[in-house]
Amino acid sequence: MLRRSLFSAAAILLAGVSAPALPAAADPDPAAFINDLGSQLQIVVMISSPEQRRAEFRRLFHDDFDVPALGRFVLGRFARILTLPQQQEFLALFENYVVATYSSRLTEYVAGGVVPRVIGSRLDQDGAIVSSEFIRGKGPANSGAIRVDWRLSRERDGAYRISDIVIGGLSMAANGRTELEGVAERNGEQPAAILAVMRQETVNAMLR
Repeated sequence: MLRRSLFSAAAILLAGVSAPALPAAADPDPAAFINDLGSQLQIVVMISSPEQRRAEFRRLFHDDFDVPALGRFVLGRFARILTLPQQQEFLALFENYVVATYSSRLTEYVAGGVVPRVIGSRLDQDGAIVSSEFIRGKGPANSGAIRVDWRLSRERDGAYRISDIVIGGLSMAANGRTELEGVAERNGEQPAAILAVMRQETVNAMLR
């Protein structure tokens, strides 16, 4: 059901009153943020244990993704019909589903000889959009390229967080919301049915 749907800890700066003034940090570079993520992915996919690999993907998901905002967007109008405990369960299931699904997909990309390369970035009112390609190691530069756009939100401390991934023109967040609405409509918009489908889809994703 939620087959392609889609990865939060903010950095905290502490300064004592009597501490000497520190030089201002350089303005963060959104392209460098995605390049660093790509380097980390290349390390994670080399982990042989699926359980350990998923644990590392979960760490990256929490470190680099705006998890609450992404979950709220996908949940959309159903936040009004789910109780707070049901919303919390949904967000936990959503995280598990994304970690399982995208750890498998990105492992296939990177382990199969595909290297991510940033091809452009631009700032917008919410943060930035970084465009990249997963390029196969052989052939022309654009041979078999997989276009991935990373939508970044900017935190109050200036750090970037991933709020959406657009693969081949398909938004992870928008597609997740659309598929969730389909699940709800087929099940009479009953919260229990929505959560039951999410539980099963999460189990299926982890077994792939």
